[in-house]
Amino acid sequence: MISVIIPALNEEKTIRQVICQAKRNELVSEIIVVDDQSSDNTIAEARKERVNIITSTQLGKGHSMREGMMIAKNEILVFLDADIPNYNEDIIEKLSQPLINDEADFVKSYFERQAGRVTEILVKPMLEFFFPHLSRFKQPLSGMIAGKKSFFEKVEFENDYGVDIGLLIDMDKVNARIGEVCIGEIENDMQPLQALGRMAKQVAHAIFKRVNIFSQHQQPEEEKLYTHVVRGQVEFAMKEFDKQPQKMIVFDMDNTLLRGSFIHTAATEFGFKKELAAIISAKNNDYIRTKKIAKLLEGRTYAELIQVVESIPLIGDAVHVVRELQLRGYICGIISDSYLCVTNHIKNLLGLDFTLSNELEFKKSIATGEVKVPSQFLKDVSSLCAHEHCKSNMMVHVLNRFGIGVEKTIAVGDGENDICMIQLAGKGISFNSTNQFIDLVADHIIRDGSLTPVLKVAE
Repeated sequence: MISVIIPALNEEKTIRQVICQAKRNELVSEIIVVDDQSSDNTIAEARKERVNIITSTQLGKGHSMREGMMIAKNEILVFLDADIPNYNEDIIEKLSQPLINDEADFVKSYFERQAGRVTEILVKPMLEFFFPHLSRFKQPLSGMIAGKKSFFEKVEFENDYGVDIGLLIDMDKVNARIGEVCIGEIENDMQPLQALGRMAKQVAHAIFKRVNIFSQHQQPEEEKLYTHVVRGQVEFAMKEFDKQPQKMIVFDMDNTLLRGSFIHTAATEFGFKKELAAIISAKNNDYIRTKKIAKLLEGRTYAELIQVVESIPLIGDAVHVVRELQLRGYICGIISDSYLCVTNHIKNLLGLDFTLSNELEFKKSIATGEVKVPSQFLKDVSSLCAHEHCKSNMMVHVLNRFGIGVEKTIAVGDGENDICMIQLAGKGISFNSTNQFIDLVADHIIRDGSLTPVLKVAE
């Protein structure tokens, strides 16, 4: 069977057409849309086609391609660009057939048109000089490719325009059999000269890196700047909606939307239960505790973390409840002490509007053990509680951001760190909590395996 991976950034107009094209091949059993933190409705459009959606941990196509590959369940993988709505109907078959027939381990594509300017002026001459046996490929920068997962796991995904040439050279270095197929006519917008200049530098860097002309750790200045640009999580998550929301509901994630705790499940899976217990029982403040717990995840891949969260069942009616709340005009989100890579995955599964949590740092899709705590969790002049680190601080920031009155809010949670948020909300809900203080401050107490009673509160 075949997994189709579609990296996407702000492709709301074309993403469904690309997904539908992939669905036409009967051997495709899995379609993964890897959202590169789009600011438009890419995720909402992709959800209409009922495909697997993940959000990349870092900006850039290379990261998205790698993480899609990590998540994929099949050995044969096909990568399609999300901005091309007019693929030929047999594109999946053409790219995958050499792999199915075991005639190739990696397949490049080319179109029935002249290769681009960067390819003709820069790439082909460089390949002729450094890798003459690879100069036979008509369009080495084509992004429509296919290959065996076991080979993709051996190569590096550059995180810029150098990703495609880098994969070609790396596949050759790991002795993959490389094929090339024509995928017909493809209409693509011409890049402006400024973009072509940036593309040329990044492609040249990928080639030079592979012939050791300079250190593999050296980067072009543009790439250094790019990799250090970090979108403000809160402003990005709370981007403007089609109309200004008037009502909001926020959920805790662990033991509220999930039937379990991510970090405790991870502790069991990865064998750090004792270390976690020691950190939790120590009398550190929340900030220090958050930093120490993140260290326990050092070296774990993005795919391993997603496998952990997917092993925890969702509350059965969560999707239905979220849909109904949205129909009633609520903006629905998560405020969690967990990690953005995890809460984003739950957001995608449930169709929530936003998620706000700690940002676990990744390098090449492997957790470094470092974590960034958004400043909006920390106490400031607008804080309504005395805690130095509190979910209620984030909730206040969000309410101010949208001008939503606190009386128009609902907060749902179960743990000690939800108390202030539940107390702040217009209607606070204690959901299956074992903490007596939450029950004391909550307006409503739900003792049920279902979120449906939340709808009654939201009437």
